[in-house]
Amino acid sequence: MRGPAVRPIVIAAGGTGGHLFPAEALAAALMARGERVALMTDARSAAFDSPAFANAERFVLRGAGLAGRGVLKAAQGAVALAAGTWEARGLLKRLDAAAVVGFGGYASVPPLVAARTIGGRARPVTVLHEQNAVLGRANRMLAPRADLLALSYAATARVPAGCRSAVVGNPVRPALAALAGQFYPEITEAGLRLLVLGGSLGARVFADVVPDAVAALPEALRGRLMVTQQCRPEDLNRVRTAYEAAGVPAELSPFFPDVAGRLASAHLVVARAGAGTLAELACAGRPSILVPLPIAIDDHQRANARALEEAGAAWVMPQPEFTSAALAARLEALFGDPPGLARAAASAAKLGRPQAAQNLADLILDLVRARAGEPQESR
Repeated sequence: MRGPAVRPIVIAAGGTGGHLFPAEALAAALMARGERVALMTDARSAAFDSPAFANAERFVLRGAGLAGRGVLKAAQGAVALAAGTWEARGLLKRLDAAAVVGFGGYASVPPLVAARTIGGRARPVTVLHEQNAVLGRANRMLAPRADLLALSYAATARVPAGCRSAVVGNPVRPALAALAGQFYPEITEAGLRLLVLGGSLGARVFADVVPDAVAALPEALRGRLMVTQQCRPEDLNRVRTAYEAAGVPAELSPFFPDVAGRLASAHLVVARAGAGTLAELACAGRPSILVPLPIAIDDHQRANARALEEAGAAWVMPQPEFTSAALAARLEALFGDPPGLARAAASAAKLGRPQAAQNLADLILDLVRARAGEPQESR
């Protein structure tokens, strides 16, 4: 294990699980190699509880988003980002950081901008990771001056010309990466398992639509069905009542810590199309019905979902078309075609990149060694 004097890799991430979970996966991969890791995050994620960051230095920076805000709030956000950048610069110099790795969103802006203001050989290597099939606004702004832009999708849209990029996939946490290569569970007369995931922010539309769709299924199909559904706390009682009235056993919770185990046993998943969720579905090799978040900036969830649908791994239902009647018809058709579900599962598995965190760690450390004039490790 390397000593604390080793120059750290600073990970810049905040906001939702879509940014934090791949950052956590990278941190785990780096620390497993004995690297020193520090996290720079925002106030929203200050209490983020992660085993990977438990032993990492953690710094909460000032900052706020600019997109979709009024003129006054945008101005206030710009001032906060400038203050966060000044804070980050002082911290990076004090830490003598070897690299800064940003995962998009406004929380990654101050550390990455600050890193570029440090001159000479002390300047950290700068790496960006993009989880979505459309390059996010923060990464679009930062990419032209970054040493490397790591992508999850080969056909990522809105990548500025001239950027040095590499496709690594979207890092997933070790327990989810371990699902790669596991068999799709056989569908029998004894049971069908439906998993409903709303993403890190939850999805009220699933509470509104899925229980009624399940209730509308033929009685014989309902008798075989078991549902596990993520619900917002305020929706739990009404969703539980709906499933009880339909005679369908259901496990409900605002958060499932063991997503890996639930994915492993699922025959079909209904989910938003956040990049992290899709990377996990691909590693697990599970077919899905995807409902892209209609208000996502740059409509990136639709682009993410399209990549799985075009591969034959998923069925996309835009939210305006995601009604109880339409979902009931889709569920009945899919559960009535076990070979079709198995084919979709196999197609999803082909998209999985369980080594994404390791591959991203390799690229970062190669850049650090090159900056220091050390030979790169052979792999």
